[in-house]
Amino acid sequence: MLWTEQYRPATLDEILGQDQVIHHLSRFAASKTVPHLILTGPHGTGKSVAIENFAKALYGEDWQQNTSVFPTADVFLQGKAFLEQDDRFSHLYQKSQSLITNFKYVIKWYASLRPLDAEFKLMVFEDAHTLTRDAQQGLRRIMERTSGTCRFVFTTTNQSALIPAITSRCLPLFFAPLGQDLVLRKLRSITEHHPQNSHPCSGDDLELIAQAAQGDLRRAILLIQVALETGRCSDLFTVAQSETATVADSAIATLKSGDAKGAIRKLESLMIDYGLSGSEVFSEIRSTIRREYNDPSLVIALADAEHRTRHANNEFIQVSAFAAGIQEVFL
Repeated sequence: MLWTEQYRPATLDEILGQDQVIHHLSRFAASKTVPHLILTGPHGTGKSVAIENFAKALYGEDWQQNTSVFPTADVFLQGKAFLEQDDRFSHLYQKSQSLITNFKYVIKWYASLRPLDAEFKLMVFEDAHTLTRDAQQGLRRIMERTSGTCRFVFTTTNQSALIPAITSRCLPLFFAPLGQDLVLRKLRSITEHHPQNSHPCSGDDLELIAQAAQGDLRRAILLIQVALETGRCSDLFTVAQSETATVADSAIATLKSGDAKGAIRKLESLMIDYGLSGSEVFSEIRSTIRREYNDPSLVIALADAEHRTRHANNEFIQVSAFAAGIQEVFL
């Protein structure tokens, strides 16, 4: 069994590192007054499990009947084949219609179902940044017509990918990356619960795992499971190194060689091809800078870029401006 499931929080109070968000969700559940929501933040910070536990607190035993979850990434990456094969949607799928038409029809059908012993139901869209503009426009109109019986919840790592017509109708709740101390404390707790495993990881190894996770608790738990079950903590960085980190390393190396345009294309590919937000791109760059370079000017430039990204709409511009701005450091 994956430890990410074994240690999955069962209530809102068990979710770590998101006290302010959990406070709001708990108040909404207690008062039964829920606005449309956007849960945004990096992977592994608790967005999906927060929605699940929020629904349990809101509806009790009827939470599954009153919660419809739509895996939008699967729908828009796999296309009509996913709708045709998935048991939840196959009975609604119309082969002669386009993907957008099918998607809108499925959403309208689920939105038309009456909630069970409640005033409204939850319509949850995971990875909402993968929704096309046409799909988002269609959702906007459905939100207007069904707001009396449905509350729409969007989870995303990139809020700027959502159109203003949707974001203006929703309350945004930000899930921050977990602090390294909090991740480390959870890892130590996990190792204490598995005395049958010979612990190959020292305190320094656990700190390395917490650092490699970069605020992603799910990733940290996966890494500690691999380490304890294989009996190895060596070469942990190689295990933790993701494909996106490799692309970020390559982009900085390209920039160092003097090819700014090539570096920008690689950084943009992290957002286009891998679905990272601007903040996540900068997080990957930060790891590279810490590991490979020791230049205070790079750290300052990165901090300024991340600050601007959190207060700007176009993340592509901020990433490109950062790459162009630090090129002179390598000259």
